[in-house]
Amino acid sequence: MNEKELWEAVLAQIQLQISQANFTTWFKGTRIIAKKENEVLISTPNTFVKEWLEQKYKHLIFKIISGFEPKIKEIKFLIGKQNLKPSFWQEREEQKQQLEFEQLKVDSETNLNPRYTFKNFVVGSFNELAFAASQAVIKNPGVLYNPLFIYGGVGLGKTHLLEATGNEIVKLYPKKKVKYVPAERFIREVVEGIKNQKIEDFKLKYQKVDVLIIDDVQFLAGKEKTQEEFFHLFNSLYQKNKQIILSSDRPPKIIPSLTERLRSRFEGGMIGDISLPDFETRVAILKVKAQEKNVEFSEEVYNFIAQSFKRNIRDLEGALNRLIVYYKLNNKVPDLSITKKLLKKVILGANQWTTPNKIISTVAEFYDLTQKDLLSSSRKKEITKPRQIAMYLLKTELKSSYLSIARKLGGKDHSTVIYACEKIAKQLEKDKKLEEEIELIKQRIYSG
Repeated sequence: MNEKELWEAVLAQIQLQISQANFTTWFKGTRIIAKKENEVLISTPNTFVKEWLEQKYKHLIFKIISGFEPKIKEIKFLIGKQNLKPSFWQEREEQKQQLEFEQLKVDSETNLNPRYTFKNFVVGSFNELAFAASQAVIKNPGVLYNPLFIYGGVGLGKTHLLEATGNEIVKLYPKKKVKYVPAERFIREVVEGIKNQKIEDFKLKYQKVDVLIIDDVQFLAGKEKTQEEFFHLFNSLYQKNKQIILSSDRPPKIIPSLTERLRSRFEGGMIGDISLPDFETRVAILKVKAQEKNVEFSEEVYNFIAQSFKRNIRDLEGALNRLIVYYKLNNKVPDLSITKKLLKKVILGANQWTTPNKIISTVAEFYDLTQKDLLSSSRKKEITKPRQIAMYLLKTELKSSYLSIARKLGGKDHSTVIYACEKIAKQLEKDKKLEEEIELIKQRIYSG
Protein backbone atom coordinates (compact mmCIF):
# COMPACT_ATOMS: atom_id res chain seq x y z
CA MET A 1 0.00 0.00 0.00
CA ASN A 2 1.56 3.31 -1.05
CA GLU A 3 1.38 6.56 0.94
CA LYS A 4 -1.72 7.91 -0.80
CA GLU A 5 -3.69 4.67 -0.56
CA LEU A 6 -2.77 4.22 3.11
CA TRP A 7 -3.86 7.75 4.05
CA GLU A 8 -7.13 7.43 2.12
CA ALA A 9 -7.84 4.23 4.04
CA VAL A 10 -6.96 5.91 7.36
CA LEU A 11 -9.17 8.92 6.64
CA ALA A 12 -12.07 6.67 5.69
CA GLN A 13 -11.88 5.10 9.17
CA ILE A 14 -11.38 8.40 11.01
CA GLN A 15 -14.38 10.03 9.33
CA LEU A 16 -16.62 7.36 10.85
CA GLN A 17 -15.33 7.98 14.38
CA ILE A 18 -15.45 11.77 14.72
CA SER A 19 -17.92 14.49 13.76
CA GLN A 20 -17.97 15.83 10.20
CA ALA A 21 -17.05 19.30 11.49
CA ASN A 22 -13.95 18.02 13.31
CA PHE A 23 -12.96 15.85 10.35
CA THR A 24 -13.12 18.80 7.96
CA THR A 25 -11.33 21.15 10.37
CA TRP A 26 -8.40 18.96 11.36
CA PHE A 27 -7.80 16.53 8.48
CA LYS A 28 -8.29 18.66 5.39
CA GLY A 29 -4.85 19.38 3.94
CA THR A 30 -3.12 16.43 5.60
CA ARG A 31 -1.39 13.50 3.89
CA ILE A 32 1.27 10.87 4.37
CA ILE A 33 4.43 12.05 2.64
CA ALA A 34 6.78 9.20 3.48
CA LYS A 35 7.06 5.73 4.96
CA LYS A 36 10.57 5.18 6.32
CA GLU A 37 11.23 1.69 7.67
CA ASN A 38 8.97 1.54 10.77
CA GLU A 39 7.95 5.20 10.66
CA VAL A 40 5.26 7.25 8.88
CA LEU A 41 5.61 11.00 8.25
CA ILE A 42 2.37 12.99 8.04
CA SER A 43 2.27 16.46 6.51
CA THR A 44 0.02 19.12 8.07
CA PRO A 45 -0.84 22.59 6.68
CA ASN A 46 0.26 24.63 9.72
CA THR A 47 1.59 24.56 13.28
CA PHE A 48 -1.86 24.74 14.87
CA VAL A 49 -3.13 21.64 13.06
CA LYS A 50 0.14 19.79 13.74
CA GLU A 51 -0.08 20.41 17.50
CA TRP A 52 -3.80 19.52 17.64
CA LEU A 53 -3.30 16.23 15.79
CA GLU A 54 -0.39 15.33 18.08
CA GLN A 55 -2.41 16.06 21.22
CA LYS A 56 -5.87 14.79 20.24
CA TYR A 57 -5.65 12.27 17.42
CA LYS A 58 -2.18 10.72 17.39
CA HIS A 59 -3.27 7.58 19.24
CA LEU A 60 -6.30 7.07 16.96
CA ILE A 61 -4.24 7.62 13.78
CA PHE A 62 -1.51 5.24 14.94
CA LYS A 63 -4.05 2.57 15.89
CA ILE A 64 -5.65 2.69 12.43
CA ILE A 65 -2.33 2.79 10.54
CA SER A 66 -0.89 -0.14 12.50
CA GLY A 67 -4.09 -2.06 11.72
CA PHE A 68 -3.28 -1.79 8.02
CA GLU A 69 0.51 -2.07 8.39
CA PRO A 70 1.57 -3.73 11.67
CA LYS A 71 5.29 -3.02 11.07
CA ILE A 72 4.73 0.71 11.63
CA LYS A 73 5.86 1.61 15.16
CA GLU A 74 5.94 5.42 15.08
CA ILE A 75 4.14 8.32 13.39
CA LYS A 76 5.44 11.89 13.15
CA PHE A 77 3.76 15.11 12.10
CA LEU A 78 5.52 17.73 9.96
CA ILE A 79 4.53 21.15 8.64
CA GLY A 80 4.49 21.29 4.85
CA LYS A 81 7.84 20.29 3.35
CA GLN A 82 9.75 20.58 6.62
CA ASN A 83 12.68 18.17 7.18
CA LEU A 84 12.39 16.63 3.71
CA LYS A 85 15.13 16.56 1.07
CA PRO A 86 14.33 18.38 -2.22
CA SER A 87 14.87 15.18 -4.18
CA PHE A 88 12.08 13.47 -2.29
CA TRP A 89 9.63 16.11 -3.46
CA GLN A 90 10.99 16.13 -7.00
CA GLU A 91 10.43 12.38 -7.26
CA ARG A 92 6.85 12.68 -6.01
CA GLU A 93 5.74 15.92 -7.62
CA GLU A 94 2.50 14.37 -8.81
CA GLN A 95 1.74 12.70 -5.46
CA LYS A 96 1.99 15.90 -3.41
CA GLN A 97 -1.27 17.37 -4.79
CA GLN A 98 -3.95 17.94 -2.21
CA LEU A 99 -6.22 14.94 -1.53
CA GLU A 100 -9.77 15.82 -2.42
CA PHE A 101 -12.66 14.00 -0.86
CA GLU A 102 -16.18 14.19 -2.22
CA GLN A 103 -17.44 14.31 1.35
CA LEU A 104 -15.48 17.53 2.03
CA LYS A 105 -17.16 19.61 -0.68
CA VAL A 106 -19.36 21.39 1.82
CA ASP A 107 -21.42 24.34 0.60
CA SER A 108 -19.86 27.50 2.04
CA GLU A 109 -23.22 29.25 2.44
CA THR A 110 -25.31 26.50 4.00
CA ASN A 111 -22.54 24.32 5.53
CA LEU A 112 -24.47 21.37 4.06
CA ASN A 113 -22.68 18.38 2.56
CA PRO A 114 -24.25 17.56 -0.84
CA ARG A 115 -23.52 13.86 -0.51
CA TYR A 116 -26.17 13.60 2.23
CA THR A 117 -29.40 13.05 0.30
CA PHE A 118 -32.54 10.95 0.62
CA LYS A 119 -31.42 8.88 -2.35
CA ASN A 120 -28.82 7.18 -0.16
CA PHE A 121 -30.83 7.32 3.09
CA VAL A 122 -32.31 3.96 4.03
CA VAL A 123 -35.71 4.12 5.76
CA GLY A 124 -36.80 1.35 8.11
CA SER A 125 -38.90 0.83 11.20
CA PHE A 126 -36.01 2.20 13.28
CA ASN A 127 -36.24 5.71 11.77
CA GLU A 128 -39.57 5.96 9.93
CA LEU A 129 -41.13 8.47 12.36
CA ALA A 130 -38.16 10.84 12.13
CA PHE A 131 -38.12 10.44 8.34
CA ALA A 132 -41.85 11.12 7.98
CA ALA A 133 -41.55 14.23 10.16
CA SER A 134 -38.68 15.54 8.03
CA GLN A 135 -40.76 15.05 4.86
CA ALA A 136 -43.60 17.06 6.41
CA VAL A 137 -41.17 19.84 7.29
CA ILE A 138 -39.81 19.90 3.73
CA LYS A 139 -43.32 20.44 2.32
CA ASN A 140 -44.08 23.36 4.69
CA PRO A 141 -40.95 24.76 6.40
CA GLY A 142 -41.83 26.74 9.51
CA VAL A 143 -45.50 25.71 9.44
CA LEU A 144 -45.66 22.09 10.60
CA TYR A 145 -43.46 20.49 13.28
CA ASN A 146 -41.53 23.51 14.46
CA PRO A 147 -39.14 22.79 15.98
CA LEU A 148 -38.36 19.31 14.67
CA PHE A 149 -36.27 17.48 17.27
CA ILE A 150 -34.52 14.25 16.20
CA TYR A 151 -32.71 12.09 18.74
CA GLY A 152 -30.93 8.74 18.80
CA GLY A 153 -27.69 7.01 19.71
CA VAL A 154 -24.26 7.55 18.19
CA GLY A 155 -23.81 6.64 14.53
CA LEU A 156 -27.45 5.92 13.67
CA GLY A 157 -27.88 8.51 10.90
CA LYS A 158 -29.11 11.69 12.62
CA THR A 159 -26.67 13.94 10.79
CA HIS A 160 -27.50 12.30 7.46
CA LEU A 161 -31.22 12.92 8.01
CA LEU A 162 -30.69 16.54 9.07
CA GLU A 163 -28.42 17.40 6.15
CA ALA A 164 -30.58 15.54 3.62
CA THR A 165 -33.56 17.58 4.87
CA GLY A 166 -31.57 20.79 4.51
CA ASN A 167 -30.39 19.88 1.01
CA GLU A 168 -33.95 19.06 -0.08
CA ILE A 169 -35.25 22.41 1.23
CA VAL A 170 -32.47 24.24 -0.65
CA LYS A 171 -33.45 22.42 -3.84
CA LEU A 172 -37.19 23.12 -3.48
CA TYR A 173 -36.90 26.66 -2.11
CA PRO A 174 -33.73 28.22 -3.58
CA LYS A 175 -34.53 31.64 -2.10
CA LYS A 176 -34.66 30.36 1.48
CA LYS A 177 -31.51 30.85 3.53
CA VAL A 178 -30.62 27.49 5.11
CA LYS A 179 -27.83 27.09 7.67
CA TYR A 180 -26.52 23.82 9.13
CA VAL A 181 -24.36 24.25 12.25
CA PRO A 182 -22.92 21.61 14.61
CA ALA A 183 -23.57 22.75 18.19
CA GLU A 184 -19.84 22.81 18.95
CA ARG A 185 -19.32 25.35 16.17
CA PHE A 186 -22.28 27.43 17.37
CA ILE A 187 -20.75 27.52 20.86
CA ARG A 188 -17.40 28.55 19.41
CA GLU A 189 -19.03 31.40 17.47
CA VAL A 190 -20.72 32.69 20.63
CA VAL A 191 -17.43 32.61 22.54
CA GLU A 192 -15.58 34.39 19.73
CA GLY A 193 -18.37 36.96 19.40
CA ILE A 194 -18.15 37.81 23.10
CA LYS A 195 -14.35 37.78 23.09
CA ASN A 196 -14.07 40.05 20.05
CA GLN A 197 -17.04 42.23 21.03
CA LYS A 198 -18.90 41.17 17.89
CA ILE A 199 -21.86 39.38 19.46
CA GLU A 200 -24.28 41.72 17.64
CA ASP A 201 -22.82 40.65 14.30
CA PHE A 202 -23.34 37.04 15.36
CA LYS A 203 -26.99 37.73 16.20
CA LEU A 204 -27.67 39.55 12.93
CA LYS A 205 -26.16 36.71 10.89
CA TYR A 206 -28.41 34.06 12.41
CA GLN A 207 -31.57 36.17 12.45
CA LYS A 208 -31.46 36.25 8.63
CA VAL A 209 -31.75 32.46 8.45
CA ASP A 210 -34.98 30.85 7.19
CA VAL A 211 -34.10 27.28 8.20
CA LEU A 212 -31.70 26.73 11.09
CA ILE A 213 -30.33 23.21 11.64
CA ILE A 214 -28.36 22.60 14.84
CA ASP A 215 -26.70 19.19 15.22
CA ASP A 216 -25.90 17.63 18.63
CA VAL A 217 -27.64 20.22 20.82
CA GLN A 218 -26.74 18.19 23.91
CA PHE A 219 -23.40 20.02 23.77
CA LEU A 220 -25.21 23.21 24.78
CA ALA A 221 -25.67 21.66 28.25
CA GLY A 222 -23.85 23.67 30.89
CA LYS A 223 -22.98 26.52 28.48
CA GLU A 224 -25.10 29.21 30.12
CA LYS A 225 -24.22 32.15 27.87
CA THR A 226 -24.64 30.07 24.72
CA GLN A 227 -28.02 28.80 25.95
CA GLU A 228 -29.11 32.37 26.60
CA GLU A 229 -28.13 33.50 23.10
CA PHE A 230 -29.75 30.44 21.54
CA PHE A 231 -32.95 30.98 23.52
CA HIS A 232 -33.34 34.51 22.14
CA LEU A 233 -32.43 33.39 18.63
CA PHE A 234 -34.91 30.50 18.86
CA ASN A 235 -37.72 32.86 19.90
CA SER A 236 -36.88 35.37 17.18
CA LEU A 237 -36.90 32.73 14.41
CA TYR A 238 -39.95 30.93 15.77
CA GLN A 239 -42.02 34.12 15.91
CA LYS A 240 -41.18 34.74 12.22
CA ASN A 241 -42.24 31.17 11.30
CA LYS A 242 -38.68 30.21 10.45
CA GLN A 243 -38.00 26.46 10.61
CA ILE A 244 -35.77 25.10 13.38
CA ILE A 245 -34.41 21.53 13.20
CA LEU A 246 -32.41 20.04 16.07
CA SER A 247 -30.68 16.76 16.84
CA SER A 248 -29.39 15.20 20.04
CA ASP A 249 -28.18 11.88 21.40
CA ARG A 250 -31.14 11.89 23.84
CA PRO A 251 -34.64 13.42 24.19
CA PRO A 252 -34.93 16.96 25.65
CA LYS A 253 -36.17 15.72 29.04
CA ILE A 254 -32.88 14.03 29.86
CA ILE A 255 -30.37 16.55 28.51
CA PRO A 256 -28.50 17.53 31.69
CA SER A 257 -27.81 21.16 32.67
CA LEU A 258 -30.30 22.52 30.14
CA THR A 259 -32.40 25.50 31.19
CA GLU A 260 -36.07 24.72 31.63
CA ARG A 261 -37.13 27.41 29.17
CA LEU A 262 -35.00 25.86 26.41
CA ARG A 263 -36.19 22.38 27.30
CA SER A 264 -39.81 23.48 26.93
CA ARG A 265 -39.01 25.05 23.54
CA PHE A 266 -37.41 21.82 22.32
CA GLU A 267 -40.47 19.84 23.41
CA GLY A 268 -42.90 22.29 21.81
CA GLY A 269 -42.76 20.80 18.31
CA MET A 270 -42.30 17.29 16.94
CA ILE A 271 -39.92 14.80 18.57
CA GLY A 272 -38.79 11.84 16.48
CA ASP A 273 -36.43 9.09 17.55
CA ILE A 274 -33.97 6.93 15.63
CA SER A 275 -33.34 3.54 17.22
CA LEU A 276 -31.19 0.55 16.24
CA PRO A 277 -31.76 -0.82 12.72
CA ASP A 278 -32.89 -4.44 12.37
CA PHE A 279 -30.99 -7.06 10.37
CA GLU A 280 -32.82 -6.48 7.07
CA THR A 281 -32.27 -2.73 7.31
CA ARG A 282 -28.57 -3.21 8.05
CA VAL A 283 -28.23 -5.33 4.90
CA ALA A 284 -30.06 -2.65 2.90
CA ILE A 285 -27.73 0.06 4.26
CA LEU A 286 -24.67 -1.97 3.25
CA LYS A 287 -25.98 -2.45 -0.28
CA VAL A 288 -26.72 1.26 -0.69
CA LYS A 289 -23.24 2.22 0.56
CA ALA A 290 -21.58 -0.34 -1.70
CA GLN A 291 -23.57 0.92 -4.69
CA GLU A 292 -22.30 4.45 -3.99
CA LYS A 293 -18.74 3.13 -4.33
CA ASN A 294 -19.57 1.13 -7.48
CA VAL A 295 -18.71 -2.16 -5.79
CA GLU A 296 -20.90 -5.21 -5.33
CA PHE A 297 -20.37 -7.99 -2.80
CA SER A 298 -21.99 -11.37 -2.41
CA GLU A 299 -25.16 -11.79 -0.38
CA GLU A 300 -23.31 -13.91 2.18
CA VAL A 301 -20.76 -11.11 2.70
CA TYR A 302 -23.52 -8.54 3.29
CA ASN A 303 -25.25 -10.92 5.71
CA PHE A 304 -22.02 -11.62 7.59
CA ILE A 305 -21.31 -7.92 8.13
CA ALA A 306 -24.92 -7.21 9.14
CA GLN A 307 -24.83 -10.05 11.69
CA SER A 308 -21.49 -8.89 13.08
CA PHE A 309 -22.28 -5.19 13.60
CA LYS A 310 -25.62 -4.53 15.26
CA ARG A 311 -25.34 -1.35 17.28
CA ASN A 312 -23.89 1.27 14.99
CA ILE A 313 -24.27 2.21 11.32
CA ARG A 314 -20.80 3.74 11.39
CA ASP A 315 -19.38 0.33 12.29
CA LEU A 316 -21.17 -1.12 9.26
CA GLU A 317 -19.66 1.55 7.01
CA GLY A 318 -16.23 1.08 8.56
CA ALA A 319 -16.32 -2.65 7.87
CA LEU A 320 -17.48 -2.04 4.31
CA ASN A 321 -14.70 0.50 3.75
CA ARG A 322 -12.09 -2.10 4.71
CA LEU A 323 -13.43 -4.42 2.05
CA ILE A 324 -13.46 -1.60 -0.51
CA VAL A 325 -9.82 -0.74 0.28
CA TYR A 326 -8.91 -4.42 -0.24
CA TYR A 327 -10.80 -4.42 -3.55
CA LYS A 328 -9.01 -1.28 -4.80
CA LEU A 329 -5.58 -2.59 -3.83
CA ASN A 330 -6.02 -6.11 -5.18
CA ASN A 331 -8.60 -5.52 -7.93
CA LYS A 332 -10.48 -8.44 -6.46
CA VAL A 333 -13.82 -8.49 -4.65
CA PRO A 334 -13.29 -10.27 -1.30
CA ASP A 335 -15.31 -13.43 -0.74
CA LEU A 336 -16.68 -14.54 2.64
CA SER A 337 -13.43 -16.22 3.70
CA ILE A 338 -11.33 -13.12 2.98
CA THR A 339 -13.98 -10.89 4.56
CA LYS A 340 -13.79 -12.84 7.83
CA LYS A 341 -10.00 -12.44 7.91
CA LEU A 342 -10.13 -8.72 7.08
CA LEU A 343 -12.77 -7.97 9.73
CA LYS A 344 -11.66 -10.36 12.48
CA LYS A 345 -10.02 -7.70 14.68
CA VAL A 346 -12.70 -5.10 13.95
CA ILE A 347 -15.48 -7.49 14.95
CA LEU A 348 -13.70 -8.35 18.18
CA GLY A 349 -13.37 -4.64 18.96
CA ALA A 350 -16.98 -3.81 18.08
CA ASN A 351 -18.48 -6.71 20.01
CA GLN A 352 -16.12 -6.84 22.95
CA TRP A 353 -17.77 -7.29 26.32
CA THR A 354 -17.84 -4.21 28.46
CA THR A 355 -16.16 -3.62 31.83
CA PRO A 356 -17.42 -2.28 35.17
CA ASN A 357 -15.38 0.91 34.75
CA LYS A 358 -16.84 1.46 31.28
CA ILE A 359 -20.39 1.15 32.61
CA ILE A 360 -19.74 3.46 35.56
CA SER A 361 -17.98 6.12 33.47
CA THR A 362 -20.66 6.01 30.74
CA VAL A 363 -23.53 6.39 33.23
CA ALA A 364 -21.71 9.29 34.92
CA GLU A 365 -21.08 11.04 31.60
CA PHE A 366 -24.66 10.50 30.43
CA TYR A 367 -26.03 12.29 33.48
CA ASP A 368 -23.33 14.97 33.47
CA LEU A 369 -21.78 13.67 36.69
CA THR A 370 -18.29 12.58 37.69
CA GLN A 371 -17.39 9.04 38.71
CA LYS A 372 -16.62 10.52 42.12
CA ASP A 373 -20.28 11.59 42.37
CA LEU A 374 -21.51 8.04 41.73
CA LEU A 375 -19.11 6.60 44.27
CA SER A 376 -20.06 9.13 46.93
CA SER A 377 -22.57 8.63 49.73
CA SER A 378 -24.75 11.52 48.52
CA ARG A 379 -28.51 10.88 48.61
CA LYS A 380 -29.42 13.67 46.21
CA LYS A 381 -31.97 12.48 43.65
CA GLU A 382 -29.80 13.61 40.71
CA ILE A 383 -27.05 11.27 41.97
CA THR A 384 -29.07 8.43 43.54
CA LYS A 385 -30.95 7.55 40.35
CA PRO A 386 -27.83 7.32 38.10
CA ARG A 387 -26.06 5.31 40.81
CA GLN A 388 -28.96 2.83 40.91
CA ILE A 389 -28.93 2.58 37.11
CA ALA A 390 -25.19 1.85 37.20
CA MET A 391 -25.84 -0.92 39.73
CA TYR A 392 -28.63 -2.33 37.57
CA LEU A 393 -26.44 -2.37 34.44
CA LEU A 394 -23.52 -3.97 36.28
CA LYS A 395 -25.91 -6.73 37.32
CA THR A 396 -27.76 -7.26 34.04
CA GLU A 397 -24.92 -6.67 31.55
CA LEU A 398 -21.99 -8.26 33.41
CA LYS A 399 -23.87 -10.61 35.78
CA SER A 400 -21.71 -9.23 38.60
CA SER A 401 -22.48 -10.34 42.15
CA TYR A 402 -24.22 -7.92 44.46
CA LEU A 403 -21.18 -7.87 46.71
CA SER A 404 -18.75 -7.01 43.89
CA ILE A 405 -21.10 -4.24 42.66
CA ALA A 406 -21.22 -2.83 46.19
CA ARG A 407 -17.43 -2.75 46.29
CA LYS A 408 -17.20 -1.12 42.87
CA LEU A 409 -19.55 1.67 43.90
CA GLY A 410 -17.78 3.00 46.94
CA GLY A 411 -18.23 0.14 49.38
CA LYS A 412 -22.01 0.24 49.62
CA ASP A 413 -23.82 -2.52 51.47
CA HIS A 414 -24.89 -5.37 49.15
CA SER A 415 -28.49 -4.97 50.36
CA THR A 416 -28.41 -1.45 48.89
CA VAL A 417 -27.46 -2.94 45.52
CA ILE A 418 -30.25 -5.54 45.70
CA TYR A 419 -32.78 -2.80 46.46
CA ALA A 420 -31.48 -0.62 43.58
CA CYS A 421 -31.60 -3.43 41.02
CA GLU A 422 -35.10 -4.49 42.00
CA LYS A 423 -36.33 -0.90 42.01
CA ILE A 424 -35.00 -0.18 38.49
CA ALA A 425 -36.34 -3.50 37.17
CA LYS A 426 -39.85 -2.68 38.48
CA GLN A 427 -39.75 0.87 37.12
CA LEU A 428 -38.78 -0.42 33.69
CA GLU A 429 -42.04 -2.38 33.50
CA LYS A 430 -44.09 0.83 33.43
CA ASP A 431 -41.69 3.73 32.79
CA LYS A 432 -41.01 4.11 29.04
CA LYS A 433 -38.83 7.16 29.64
CA LEU A 434 -36.49 5.19 31.92
CA GLU A 435 -36.41 2.33 29.42
CA GLU A 436 -35.35 4.81 26.75
CA GLU A 437 -32.62 6.30 28.94
CA ILE A 438 -31.13 2.90 29.73
CA GLU A 439 -31.20 1.86 26.07
CA LEU A 440 -29.33 5.05 25.08
CA ILE A 441 -26.76 4.38 27.82
CA LYS A 442 -26.27 0.80 26.57
CA GLN A 443 -25.78 2.09 23.03
CA ARG A 444 -23.02 4.35 24.32
CA ILE A 445 -21.41 1.55 26.31
CA TYR A 446 -21.19 -0.81 23.37
CA SER A 447 -20.55 1.67 20.55
CA GLY A 448 -17.23 2.72 22.09
